[in-house]
Amino acid sequence: MTTADVETNWSGNLVYSAARSVAPRSVEELQEAVEGASAVKARGSRHSFTDIADTTGLAVDTAALPAPFEVSADRTSVRIGGGARYGEVAAALAAEGLALANLASLPHISVAGAVATGTHGSGVRNRSLSAAVRGIELVDGRGELRSFLRGRDAEFEGAVVNLGALGIVTALELDVEPAYEVRQTVYEDLPWEALQANPADVFGAGYSVSLFTDWVSPTVGQVWVKQRTDEQAAPPDLFGALPATRDRHPLPELGAENCTLQLGVPGPWHERLPHFRLEFTPSAGEELQSEYLLPREHALDAIAALRALGPAIAPRLFVTEIRTVAADELWLSPAYGRDSVALHFTWHRDPKGVGALLPELERSLAPFDPRPHWGKVFDATQVAGRYPRAEQFLDLRGRLDPHGLFLNAFLRRTLIP
Repeated sequence: MTTADVETNWSGNLVYSAARSVAPRSVEELQEAVEGASAVKARGSRHSFTDIADTTGLAVDTAALPAPFEVSADRTSVRIGGGARYGEVAAALAAEGLALANLASLPHISVAGAVATGTHGSGVRNRSLSAAVRGIELVDGRGELRSFLRGRDAEFEGAVVNLGALGIVTALELDVEPAYEVRQTVYEDLPWEALQANPADVFGAGYSVSLFTDWVSPTVGQVWVKQRTDEQAAPPDLFGALPATRDRHPLPELGAENCTLQLGVPGPWHERLPHFRLEFTPSAGEELQSEYLLPREHALDAIAALRALGPAIAPRLFVTEIRTVAADELWLSPAYGRDSVALHFTWHRDPKGVGALLPELERSLAPFDPRPHWGKVFDATQVAGRYPRAEQFLDLRGRLDPHGLFLNAFLRRTLIP
């Protein structure tokens, strides 16, 4: 095994605590590492803003693990390695004439890490990225290789969004479909009144829709509408919001060089569904992120509560993105059992200031039953009660990791009674 020497997460807000780190080159080397550890966690693209992947013991860098890319005979699924990133998988699928149903804003993130934390894209009919998982393989706390398949294993739905608490993922099988093209149009200055009067039409204006706001401006600054070319056409305007005449960045003051192409120009699915292009680093990491998913029927009331809090939010905020996510049945998915609206905050990297604001922000959202994104900063502790199947997950965790190798401060703070 080779030694990995990474001390911080992508943002730099977290210094990892691991005593040592390794990058196993085979499943067997990974099993040996787990069997010889007293505490262990996997690290993928290190894009989590919380300490969910931290440990005081052994950190396992998954990048050197075997990287299979095996399309099934019926071309409805693909098997990939535990260290794969979405941009790499998407390009390989596109070359095969295949596609994933959805992607997150960034193609740079690891598939296993995104799946483990319930990360998502956008779309009223689109479920989380985790919902595309058909099968998952992992090395558990005994060093044994375990597999869970949809439709075969009763605990499959508990093993997918696993928070790194069940083991280290070595392979995933994902649903795929024939490749498609997407056009992307950015609309500017949507009146808040238009959103309030027509929420279903705004969020349903495309295959994937994202609203960007600073909470204090008189309009919603930008609405990014991504449409499959085999479905609807782009409307000439969106309830008074007009198409931008040049490519835009979600932050109006920044150029759009690292953003995916807009202006309604059709292109391959993997070059339009993310907001940012794979060949560019979207930022230098000088930010923090928070996100809360709550039942979609509460979207307008939650937005009104945040607008009232806008003067306190805006000084610490780069931008907020508002998206929709369809319900899934994965036990610890923030979209478990309910169609959701996702309220995402990209903050200035000011841990003290953001930390002081989050309790007030979470109090304003409390009436709407929010579930925080597992990989983004939040103030709440012991959030297990927000998940109806949390007790079953903890039972599964105890059986797969009886000695608690994969437990850490984050899990004890948020999930373990």
